[in-house]
Amino acid sequence: MAALKRTPLATWHTENGARMVDFAGWEMPVQYEGIIKEHNHTRSQASLFDISHMGEFLVSGSGSLDALDNVVTQNLSTLGVGKCRYGFMLNERGGVIDDLILYRLEDQEFMLVVNGAREDIDYTWISRHLPEGVQLKNVSGETAKIDLQGPRALEALEAGLGGSWGFLKYFNFTKAEFEGSSMLVSRTGYTGELGYELYLPWNLAPALWERLAAVDFVKPAGLGARDTLRLELGYPLYGQDIDEEHTPIEAGFGFLMNKEADFIGKKGLDTVKEKLVPLTIEGRRSARTGDEVRKASGAPVGHVTSGAFSPSLGHAIALAYVEASQADNAAFAVATARTELDAKRTELPFYKEGTARTKTG
Repeated sequence: MAALKRTPLATWHTENGARMVDFAGWEMPVQYEGIIKEHNHTRSQASLFDISHMGEFLVSGSGSLDALDNVVTQNLSTLGVGKCRYGFMLNERGGVIDDLILYRLEDQEFMLVVNGAREDIDYTWISRHLPEGVQLKNVSGETAKIDLQGPRALEALEAGLGGSWGFLKYFNFTKAEFEGSSMLVSRTGYTGELGYELYLPWNLAPALWERLAAVDFVKPAGLGARDTLRLELGYPLYGQDIDEEHTPIEAGFGFLMNKEADFIGKKGLDTVKEKLVPLTIEGRRSARTGDEVRKASGAPVGHVTSGAFSPSLGHAIALAYVEASQADNAAFAVATARTELDAKRTELPFYKEGTARTKTG
């Protein structure tokens, strides 16, 4: 078996008591003090997440905007320099090759942030669809990514880096400097809380991490808490909630599919076989990925993609693909390994008190 890849912070994680796991070929911290503690700390204070396994591509050159506009679902004509936007890259059938955030660095220069497990697939796909003269560069191996998330994230950022950062609006970014090198500070995140994603040279990640971790109310958090935090908002995880067999429409992102210009996979969006629905389950016992979803009569109609106990809400929650004709049903049953759980259809987000859109300027 191939050795696991390690982020520039892997040694820090092990030295500070993290339990490490294999995540998409990377040795990553799943927890430190415990998932629920780290989850609750993020919801109330501020937490640090090592997300250096993510991939980053630079696309530049004359014609970059038009070329990328054909590859992604984001409407680039309305995306200004200094802003970023969430969206998808689709195959010809409309299935999701990856979900990504696209940053407009300059008029004809962009950065794409992709899932680490899809890095090679994404790079190959994009390469095939860029015309001559448009450059694509994979800078994943030299770019570290640290996420600072929580209602006190702005306070923590200013304490750790100095200066005033309240001017940054949601889904805006700015270029900065850290120890003499370029850094990108983005007001985005995957938790639903006020937060910042920091991109900087690989070798400088430990110094930045140490500086932010020294703020007295900041604690490290692992992938376990990151998963429960994102699920409470209904944010999808690639490979579970979205994949090449389902379209963004089926996954509930039809509200983002409003670009008039043509793009790869657009025609496939008309086919809707299944829909991703949010489910609430009473009690702490949660559904698991792959569990069968049934309608009241007992007939199978789908399967769970993500499920967990919600620390913020005090009960279990889940996302599940069900047959499109059954998606509006009010009640379902989930067949777990040990029992059958009653589930009720609800609306996203599960957790509605997030601070991500807080006005800070």
